[in-house]
Amino acid sequence: MTASAAGGPRLPAYYVHFGTDADLAGFKRRLGAFTAKGMKVASMEKYNRQHFDPSRDQKWAHLWQGMPEYVHVPGHAPHKSFKFTLADEQSAALFRQVLNQPTWDCTSGYVRGYWYPPRAPRQLHHKHWATRVCMPPRYPVYIVSKGRWERPFTARLLDAMGVAYRIAVEPQERDLYAQVIDPKKILVLPFQDLGQGSIPARNWVWDHALKEKHRRHWVLDDNITTFFRRNRNEKRKCLSGNMFRAVEDWVDRYRNVAMAGLNYQQFVVDQVQHPPVILNTRIYSCILIDNSLKHRWRGKYNEDTDLSLRVLKDGMCTALFNVFMIMKVPTMTMKGGNTDDVYQGGKKRREFAESLRRQHPDVVKVTRRYQRWHHVVDYAPFRHNQLQPGKRWPTGVNQYGMVLADSKKSSPTA
Repeated sequence: MTASAAGGPRLPAYYVHFGTDADLAGFKRRLGAFTAKGMKVASMEKYNRQHFDPSRDQKWAHLWQGMPEYVHVPGHAPHKSFKFTLADEQSAALFRQVLNQPTWDCTSGYVRGYWYPPRAPRQLHHKHWATRVCMPPRYPVYIVSKGRWERPFTARLLDAMGVAYRIAVEPQERDLYAQVIDPKKILVLPFQDLGQGSIPARNWVWDHALKEKHRRHWVLDDNITTFFRRNRNEKRKCLSGNMFRAVEDWVDRYRNVAMAGLNYQQFVVDQVQHPPVILNTRIYSCILIDNSLKHRWRGKYNEDTDLSLRVLKDGMCTALFNVFMIMKVPTMTMKGGNTDDVYQGGKKRREFAESLRRQHPDVVKVTRRYQRWHHVVDYAPFRHNQLQPGKRWPTGVNQYGMVLADSKKSSPTA
């Protein structure tokens, strides 16, 4: 039995989804049979968060006019969902027999849901989003990297997508990166081994973009392996760099979007109705920044959350996109980057969390979850930061030159 955040025992719980009332009735009959065997259900609560509701989409539809198609379709989301809490571990073992399918240990209600009867995984890898008409990014794309010339994931991905970029590296590693990346794409930083993680490099590329008189710039982590686009409850790989232009155009509609970025794909579950953009939250890993901000990257830890909070406290907005997403190598699982200099193999988790609380004690607390220290940020105070439109935008759908292509064939090009 796991421990709750308050330190007491947490009862085992499972989220179960049903496509029809008949499926739910069949499950209840099976549940009754196992209850007779001694299984004890502490509670059965309706879980509406994953229930399909067309009115949810209407709340954000006006924000997405003139952008790539992003719709939810009935049938992928559950007809009904319930959270079943079991009285003890013995009951949980019997409940897993009721489900009659493989189960896994996960703490998120989004991904710990099980369909009954079990649904076969959808095969979405046969097609991907590709470029039909090229629409390159308007703003410069930078990668900040250290110690990863052997596995330059983000650079390889952007090369495959045909997206122009520059990668900022320290002088002692320039020749090593030049063995695997076009030297014309390499920017050499004027410092090395400062022990401050990526902060100095991020500020340097910010100044570089200002010198080139750009309004905004992209800064990407160096361990991104895949981009995705989501539509019609389907999350498919995106090999079209036009997604950068789509994000830029949406952000440029407003005068006060300080930071924008792409969400992590694991947080955007296909069967759930997610808005195309989440406003006023943390932006990370793949970031579009307004170069005119008075702030800069600072500190050593949590620099993305810290900068997001500072601009939100100024009354500005941030925009985290669900329509486009990234997948990256998990933090501290590959050498280079901040793994050795900053994270030190996970040994400084408490200091990592406490540093953000010291910077923002009004909205950050530190707690211990899942055998690790975590910071928890309350973004509720920024819920009312309002977008300020700066210009009119078109209506309808603009696919931005992206098409679904057969993954077994080469991508269509302009």
